[in-house]
Amino acid sequence: MDRLGYTAMTAASRTMMSLQVRSNNLANVNTPGFRADMERALAVKVEGYGYDSRHMALVQNNGVNLAPGPLMSTGRELDFAVKGPGLIALQDGDGEVYTRHGSMQLDAEGRLTLNGRAVLGEGGPIVLPEHDRMEIGNDGLVSIMAPGDYLMAEVDRIRLVDVPAEALMKNEAGLLVTHNGEPAPAFEDGRLVSGFLEGSNVSAIDELASTMSLNRLFETQVKMMKAAEDLSDAGNRMIRGS
Repeated sequence: MDRLGYTAMTAASRTMMSLQVRSNNLANVNTPGFRADMERALAVKVEGYGYDSRHMALVQNNGVNLAPGPLMSTGRELDFAVKGPGLIALQDGDGEVYTRHGSMQLDAEGRLTLNGRAVLGEGGPIVLPEHDRMEIGNDGLVSIMAPGDYLMAEVDRIRLVDVPAEALMKNEAGLLVTHNGEPAPAFEDGRLVSGFLEGSNVSAIDELASTMSLNRLFETQVKMMKAAEDLSDAGNRMIRGS
């Protein structure tokens, strides 16, 4: 009875965590560049005398789904999408973070930024001199046309990285980082599409179906906990002889 209750309790706790992950995915179904979270857990044996047959679900850092999302045309010269594998490298303090959301802004110092973080190039943060026009090539090369000039001049190349999904996790800001915190190596074969943004890779239908299934599973687990309580009460009554 104790084992039944413990199993139902840990299963219900795990299901609640899964529901949180699915709900967050659904909330970001229209967020450009969002990568869906994938819940992960590990069955861990409970240590201690008399608990050998008991296991608990240990929630780990959620995995990340790196499947590509649909491309949306914007026509904006500062927008770009990564075509195929690759992540955009951004400066975050003394480290790096990664994203697939390519809606850049130009700050007062001429730096290309994404949500306030500098976009990294081969030589560090990309800073643009005064210009009348900017282009982003398919290979990530950023070029500008200076005022009064008629030729495009190369400035830097947007730094892309290619990291396996199992080596990544999300930080508190929802951006991707490596598990070890080390910068990822540059991805030379990455390709970009200028004037586009990549949409979220969340499938609303799949997430809704999973949420419905998890809700039914949670109801079953609660019933199991109630059944374990009823069996415990019945056993106690038998011992008391009442």
